[in-house]
Formats: sequence, C-alpha cells, structure tokens
Amino acid sequence: MKKLKAVTYLTSALAATAIITGCGGGGDEASGDGETKTIDFMHLWPEGSSADHNRIVEDIIAEYEEQNPDVNVELEVLSNEQYKDKLQVLATSGELPDVGMTWPAGFMEPYIDGEMFAPLDDVLDEDGLRDEFVASTVEAYEADGNTYGLPLELNVATVFYNKAIFDEYGLEEPTTYEEMEEVINTLNENDVNPIALGNRDRWTGSLWYMYFADRIGGSDTLTNAIDRSGSFEDPALIEAAAKTQEMVDMGAFSEGFNGLADEEAKSMFMNEQSAMYLIATWDLPNYTTNEDVPQEFRDSVDYFSFPTVDGEGNENSFVGGPGVGLFVSENSDVKEESKDFVKYFTEQWGDTAVQDAGVIPATTVDTEEVDLPDMYNEVLDDLNTAENITLFADVQMSPDVADQHLNAIQSLFGNEITPEEFAELHEQALSEEE
Repeated sequence: MKKLKAVTYLTSALAATAIITGCGGGGDEASGDGETKTIDFMHLWPEGSSADHNRIVEDIIAEYEEQNPDVNVELEVLSNEQYKDKLQVLATSGELPDVGMTWPAGFMEPYIDGEMFAPLDDVLDEDGLRDEFVASTVEAYEADGNTYGLPLELNVATVFYNKAIFDEYGLEEPTTYEEMEEVINTLNENDVNPIALGNRDRWTGSLWYMYFADRIGGSDTLTNAIDRSGSFEDPALIEAAAKTQEMVDMGAFSEGFNGLADEEAKSMFMNEQSAMYLIATWDLPNYTTNEDVPQEFRDSVDYFSFPTVDGEGNENSFVGGPGVGLFVSENSDVKEESKDFVKYFTEQWGDTAVQDAGVIPATTVDTEEVDLPDMYNEVLDDLNTAENITLFADVQMSPDVADQHLNAIQSLFGNEITPEEFAELHEQALSEEE
C-alpha cells in the first residue's frame, strides 16, 4: 500500500497493530421487511472514564434516530485498549461493526490493506462536508487517493507560558528564534528554568525537532523525507537537528530532561518551576476550565505559536494530529445508512464537543457562536486559519522506524550523536523498509 499521506495523535502504540488478514465484515442485516435497519456502532468512550464524550454520543444518536425513525443505532462501548483489542479480533473474523472508530496513518494500514474500511469520499463531497474540516486533518485518513475515516478530534502543539514569570522579567512572547534565545538567556541569568521538558518519553523532544524542521524547511520537507520522496539528509533537516542541539547547549531545558517523564515536566510547569512548556492542546483544560487547578495559575497561563526560524516555514503551520475518526465497514449490510449516520455525527460533533467536553474538533468552529474561555477561542481561530498541520512524525512512520526515530531524538538531545549522524540513522532505518 502506498504510504499514507502525512499531515496531521501521538502515540506509536496506535500504529503497532498486528497484520490483519481477511476482508472486513459488516453490521446487522436489515430486518428484511423494509422497515427498521440496525447500525452497529462501537466506540471507546465509556461513561465512567469519558462521561462528557459518552453523553454527547448518546445525544447525537437520539437525535439521529428521531430524525430517521427507520434506523436503529445499537451501541457497544469499550475502554481504549479493550476497543483496540476487540477491533483486531473482529477484523480477523470479518465481523467489524458497521461504524467504528479508528486512528489515522499507521493504525489504519492493515484494515485498508484488507479492504475492511469503506472509502468515504462520497460522504465528504456531499454538501461541502470536506470544506468543514481544519486544513490537513482529513488527509491523515487518506491512502491511495481514498479517504477512509472522518476525523473527530484534533490536537496541535503550542508553547504555553507563565505570564507572571514573563512580566517579572520584562519578557514578551517571542515570535522569532532570536527573540526566543533572548527570553531563554534572560531566564537563565535570573536562575529561572526556561522550558519544562520530559524527554524520557521521547516524543516530547520530537515536537521540538519537528517544529524546527517545519520552520527551516517548510511544511513538506519532513513529510517528504518520511515518505521517501525526500531525504533526512536534506540540509534543512540537518539544520533542524543542529538547532535542537543549540537549544540544549544554551540551557533551554530543565535539568536532567532526558531522564524526566512528561508528567514530571508538566508538574514543573504547573508548579511554576518553569516558564514555558511545549505540549499539545489536549492540555488546554488544565489552563482554562479544570477547577482542580488553582484559578490564579490558570489566569497566569497563555500560549504562543512556535517562533519562526530563518527558513521557509511560518507561524500558521502546526505540528499535531487528529485523534479518533469514524469508519464505515466495507462489508456492512447497511453501508448507505452507516455513511449517512457518520456524516450526521461528524456535523453535530464539532460545536457540541468543544463547548461541552473541551475537545478541539477536527471541523472548524465559529468562535462567535460558542461560549468558551478566551484561550479556546484563540486556539480555534488559529486552527481555522491554519495553512498546514503536519502529522506527528512517529505516527507517520512504521512502528519499527518510529522507535528508531524516538531513540535518535533522545540521543540528539543528549549530544550523543551529531546532526549528520541523526540524519544517517533515519535514512538507514527508512531504506531498510523499502
């Protein structure tokens, strides 16, 4: 199968699905009397752990059934890991639900190779639905020119910062790399840790490298290197690795960062022990609506887009990725009804999810029509005008290559390899897959 177009969730585990054989199966058959048809829908938001998500799903289904009295939606709800395990078992036996949830990129590959997911381009082209999505999100679900999922959620990485610390030292949001250097140097001179980083998890460091690659080489350079239409030995990507080490050498990150977990780095930022923290927008509730976090701290947090670096990229390009999306089983006995349902679900999900559950949806949101904290509105406005969202690097890669990428990231941050060696490691890992 052709490499999935890389654009836009950050866990290699999602891509680590075992190779699945056989053709995908469908849901319940129609009753045979032309009356009620049943759509089997399996999702991963249990009431206990995802109460808001669960309630929104129930409400959308109730509204759909009211508007379509000849259709019944039967639910099966599992936790995240249980869901992935069961989906694999059902696929092996050719009995996928009519509608289910999938992650993009590598996670979908075995299902698409097995012709288990139905193409949804006809759904996207109906009533202009494709135009409702944030730039580059739908493409994360593409393969061989077809789209196999409708994304529901979206996360992009942004730099959160403590306004109180910035104000104390007369600092302003940096818009260029040079300004970022000045901020870091000032904080170091005053014995304030500039940036919280927990790189034991490795993907956290990959965010920094990816942004440098984007800002120096432009939005396609890293993607092209991964899909083999380009190379990691592109000068822009080597320079991105060099800039990453330059940040390390100037003391930008928390002491012992390669041994710290991301949760420890998050704790440093939230306990005001660091001035900045690069993380995805799944953290927004901690800085806006989470009442377990002191209001004084929430009021002190703001964010800025990753600064520009002398190169081809700009601040309207983001690193990030969609979360789950909806698929329709290729072998569903109620395929047309299932397609109609996923279209309706996606259209209803956006405004409701962000307002009631704090979810950044993959579709654009009219910020004047929803009641949200200012920071949510600012992020949504950024996404509505985004020129590009580049899918997290490890999600673009196969599991084996992703693991080598993440190990190389940790070595790069630890000054254990040179930028050139970093590039060579990636070229070798990717060439072995060709």
